[in-house]
Amino acid sequence: MDKKYILGLLSVVTLTFFVFLGVAIADSSKKPEVKTKNMAAMVMSVENDKITVQDQDHIIYTFAIDGVHAEVGSNIEIEYTGSLNKNKNVQDSKIIAYKTSPVSVDENGISTDWLDHGIFSNYYKLASKKLQELSLDEKIAQMLLVRYPGANAVEALKKYQFGGYVFFEKDFSGKITEEVQGMMAELQDVSKIPILTATDEEGGKVVRVSSNTNLAPEKFKSSKELYASGGFDAIKQDTINKSKLLNDLGINLNLAPVVDVSTNSKDYMYDRAFGQGVDLTSTYARTVIESSKGLGVSYTMKHFPGYGNNADTHQGAAVDQRTYEEILKNDLPPFKAGIDVGAEAILVSHNTVNSIDASNPASLSPSVHNVLRSELGFTGIIMTDDLAMGAVSSIDDVTVKALLAGNDLIITTDYEESIASIKRALQNGTIDEKLIEKNAFRIIAWKYAKGLMFENQK
Repeated sequence: MDKKYILGLLSVVTLTFFVFLGVAIADSSKKPEVKTKNMAAMVMSVENDKITVQDQDHIIYTFAIDGVHAEVGSNIEIEYTGSLNKNKNVQDSKIIAYKTSPVSVDENGISTDWLDHGIFSNYYKLASKKLQELSLDEKIAQMLLVRYPGANAVEALKKYQFGGYVFFEKDFSGKITEEVQGMMAELQDVSKIPILTATDEEGGKVVRVSSNTNLAPEKFKSSKELYASGGFDAIKQDTINKSKLLNDLGINLNLAPVVDVSTNSKDYMYDRAFGQGVDLTSTYARTVIESSKGLGVSYTMKHFPGYGNNADTHQGAAVDQRTYEEILKNDLPPFKAGIDVGAEAILVSHNTVNSIDASNPASLSPSVHNVLRSELGFTGIIMTDDLAMGAVSSIDDVTVKALLAGNDLIITTDYEESIASIKRALQNGTIDEKLIEKNAFRIIAWKYAKGLMFENQK
């Protein structure tokens, strides 16, 4: 072969090699392209190095960010990298840029970040109009479901205009039907917006109303007894009978059923639970919610995210050590079953669930509320268990923390302190009036959906 040809060929090969080498080096020096994402939300709270926001689906996220400048209550558009984790207290995602803007409203005067496709959305226009008639104090009071204070109940309601009252066994003791009806009517008469009248009529161990033989011929049976005697047909008929009795008395909200999965007789919640596995408990939840529809009484599934084998939170803290996978598999399905057939309200426990949020009781945990909103798709009303219970009663500003966690409705005994703490938080900028308005708006929409404000719909 010709020597010049060979040398030429080698030169071409060598040149090609170095060209490819140069390209490879150049490519390797390029930084990988970082993809950014965007979200629109409302600013819930701001600290020196953190910002907490709530998106249109009511999901709450906290981002770490140095020197954030954003007003609580404003709308915010965030550009970030990475993926969001609804179960984390603080996101690993990094904020690249953000822009705040005033809250925008639609043609009906409703803040656009309140507009979802929730179960009460048909009543948003009416709720928005009614909200505009209320003072700030009255909007605050709408978020409170207050333990019935007895002798001064009418005066307190006239002054504060609470969202509702919770009645216990002593409040019905010795009364006849007409007296209870009169008590409820007197309360409704002094309310600018009809109140929620709530009680725990679970059946079995917890019977606030039917413990009084003047009001019911016998105590309502527990879910276990009903199922053992007549299966789900008995559960359905019991729900109908219970709803008719409560409605006749003027009670429109039952803080039941207990849909916690408990099959161990040593569990604290066992006596009040259905006592069957996850599948049958799910059918139980579905049966009660379906059977309650159209009877004038809303039902409240409890105690989210499932009580498990935890201790009594009336007395002190209880820590749930189970994995998230266990809770997802064994505890959430009954809640999902009820949500799928139109559950309107869910009550959150005070258990601290380590696998979701080891730092806060469930009732004060945004991560727990995110599971309910995001994983289960719940668009109804989330309420706390009573904030007077031992597990949370000693926590500073517990009412405000409950609001920032994502609760719509607060069950409280010390309503004066709850109101005072909310006002302090408004004054120091911890929360904004927009959060108060959003919750009051949702509660009023629920009341329209329940038919409590039917006259206002004409």
